[in-house]
Amino acid sequence: MRNSPIGIFDSGIGGLTVANAIKKVLPNEKIIYFGDTEHLPYGEKSKEAIQNFSKKIISFLVKKRCKIIVIACNSASSVADNNIYNICKGIPIFNVIDPVITEIVEVCSNYNIGVIGTKATIRSQVYEKKIKRLCNNANVNSLATPLLAPMIEEGFINEEISHTIINNYLSNPILNNIDHLILACTHYPLIHNEISNYYKGKINVIDSAYIVAQHIKNTLKKNSLLSTKSDKEHHFYVSNYTVSFEKSAKFFFKEDLKLEEVSLFI
Repeated sequence: MRNSPIGIFDSGIGGLTVANAIKKVLPNEKIIYFGDTEHLPYGEKSKEAIQNFSKKIISFLVKKRCKIIVIACNSASSVADNNIYNICKGIPIFNVIDPVITEIVEVCSNYNIGVIGTKATIRSQVYEKKIKRLCNNANVNSLATPLLAPMIEEGFINEEISHTIINNYLSNPILNNIDHLILACTHYPLIHNEISNYYKGKINVIDSAYIVAQHIKNTLKKNSLLSTKSDKEHHFYVSNYTVSFEKSAKFFFKEDLKLEEVSLFI
């Protein structure tokens, strides 16, 4: 079981930031990644639709004998419920929200915290609810930034158009006077530098990738599930092949990829 792969899924390339962090923190682990490119972005979908997609993908990863599954998508993580977590009894499912909340509360309890994410994530109010549950002193202000994920999927990073969109969102009065900004979408680490530049280093910009990767490492170690093999071959699946996904996966993993299109939603 310990040498079985880690399953990771997202609607597109955003989850690759989490997969890449896991690869760096856990270099001996084999990764199976599923990008639901047919339905991206999840942030524009209904709660019921996202849950339905997630269940089918998780079932697919269970069949691939994954030892754990990572929901590398804030939109899917925000609507995950017991029906999703109980799909594969005995196989732990991790989301990208809880590890971040735990870490944030430890250092940001008396600060003003900003959250940017997709419509689905912000609509769920999951960050406000979970932060307030652990620390009632924290002030949380959230803003939906729906153009960012599709902008990133189309490769508009560190260009004039991305600067304009990012600046437009971050100048919203909702985010005035924040001390910390949570990037509540796994696509957003790809524009971390642009966001940091906007704030000129005065705001602590927090993305989930390495926080989640370290949490997974600690959990696997605690449960004696760390892989003992160093020879691994990552495998990538998509629901609809796109050149941008393959290009992004190769950029992150710096190696030849096994990329396969599969249909789970017929």
